[in-house]
Amino acid sequence: MLLELAAANAAYAVIKESIANGGDLMAVGQHIFTFFDNKAALQKTVNKGGNKSDMAEFFALEELKQKEAEIKEFMIYSGRGGLWDDWLSFQVEARRKRERAEAEERLKKAKFKQKIKDVVNITLAIILVSTGLFAVVGLVWVILTKGNFA
Repeated sequence: MLLELAAANAAYAVIKESIANGGDLMAVGQHIFTFFDNKAALQKTVNKGGNKSDMAEFFALEELKQKEAEIKEFMIYSGRGGLWDDWLSFQVEARRKRERAEAEERLKKAKFKQKIKDVVNITLAIILVSTGLFAVVGLVWVILTKGNFA
């Protein structure tokens, strides 16, 4: 959680500094991506509920929401018309792509695990069948030789 928050705050500081110095939003595009990527990662961490400090997570998200509102104002007043709406559309599409990629990765892992299970099951089946055959052959041998080992 702290790593994502620190990265988002650092990206925001660069964005704010650039805008304050009369810079263009396009010049800090990578920092905008960094801010929103880390905000999404923090949101994902909070949603998983892995951390015990719910209050700290809540206030971290609130801080990032306020900074997001400021970035929205930067885009509305310093960018071209419709930039914020285009940004939101872009974020939705990017999230869909990430979710698709994550789903494909989970599917790959599941297929790999299934392949491992299949190999293990086949190996065990071969061992069981050969052990059974060995036992049957041994039993037939004992019956045919009537237990005489000499």
